[in-house]
Amino acid sequence: MFSPTSRYASLPTSTYTAPDGTMISYVTRRFLPQTDSFTLLLLHTVTDSDRLDNVTNQYLDDPQQFWRVSDANDALSPFDLTSAPGNTIRITLPQGIPGPPNA
Repeated sequence: MFSPTSRYASLPTSTYTAPDGTMISYVTRRFLPQTDSFTLLLLHTVTDSDRLDNVTNQYLDDPQQFWRVSDANDALSPFDLTSAPGNTIRITLPQGIPGPPNA
């Protein structure tokens, strides 16, 4: 249903049966992971021209992985991470991938 790199790829699906008998499949709820479950790779200081998709492309070679950086920084909105120049963004390994601190 989703790309293997999607934030929803590993979520289970469920089915709702409407009163008329129609079966509707859906993805179950996704909870934000705890930020301490990520291994820090580096810190990125936001500039006034930064966009999160460009930042993730620079460090993770995939602009669609912005959601991983959002998770690692406990951000519900990815736009919050680059809204203020000078802010620091944590770039991490994917959740659950162990590594030495500041790998």
